Amino acid sequence: MIVTVILCTYNRRASLTKALESIVASNMPKGAEWHVLVVDNNSKDETRDVVEQFCRRYPGRLRYLFEPQPGKSFALTSGIREATGDVLVFVDDDVVVEPDWLQNLTAPLHNSRWAGSGGRILPQWSCVPPAWIPLNERGGLAPLVMFDLGIEPKELEEPPFGTNMAFRKAIVEKYGGFRLDLGPCPGSEIRGEDTDFGRRVLEGGEHLWYEPSALVYHAVSPGRLRQAYFLKWWFDKGRSDVREFGIEGGTRSMVARVPLYMLRRLANWTLRWTVAMQPSEKFACKMKMWMIAGGIVESYRRPTIKGTDGQRA
Repeated sequence: MIVTVILCTYNRRASLTKALESIVASNMPKGAEWHVLVVDNNSKDETRDVVEQFCRRYPGRLRYLFEPQPGKSFALTSGIREATGDVLVFVDDDVVVEPDWLQNLTAPLHNSRWAGSGGRILPQWSCVPPAWIPLNERGGLAPLVMFDLGIEPKELEEPPFGTNMAFRKAIVEKYGGFRLDLGPCPGSEIRGEDTDFGRRVLEGGEHLWYEPSALVYHAVSPGRLRQAYFLKWWFDKGRSDVREFGIEGGTRSMVARVPLYMLRRLANWTLRWTVAMQPSEKFACKMKMWMIAGGIVESYRRPTIKGTDGQRA
């Protein structure tokens, strides 16, 4: 089983260095064939110099690929096209992986039952979390890219996150890869290209494995510990959901091309926000409001959405 680790990066020279240092130190079985493909998504900093230094230090272990079209999904698509492994592992440029991460993430794929696997993602705090963050709310830490389904391995019933997942290359090709209208790009932070792909794989009847021992830590920069960042993330999540799923089936009641149920939900969460007392409870309501508002904006702008081909632009 040949493994290609695909790491897409953009203007993150410092964190990329830390990520690569941890990845190249991976404990893999003797004789295992694996390598890292770094896709530079048109960076303007010293990203190429960093990768080439690693290539010289670890001959044959790393490869550099330049993708000029801005947008993470374009970089992912290029990486998939150029990958030579029959198992593709996806990781980001702002994480640090455990030494056994790669071995544990890919081990389930020796069993033909599993089309892919996902690992555990924990935040790497740089300070004490603010009191307004709803730590106990499911999805409360989603803007910090946390994926934690516990410490017991099991079959996945939901898509893994893109900074810690692996799929057979044949599965990626079968289900069309990553949609080009999802994923961050200049001028847009709409995400969801990873979970959209995983959802299509699950809906196709494939089986995915959750391996908590495949552990990565996602750096939490001070810039992300702001309410404005969280609210923008949830607003874009609402837009992404409408692009991915469309509006709820059978919806007929519309106001200016916006489903009436969205307006009702916005009113409901606004009311709950006004009466909430605890800072985290109040902010949890506000996140819901911003997510619904994003869905409203996307519904108004794109009244007929829902791509299924995986490459719709």
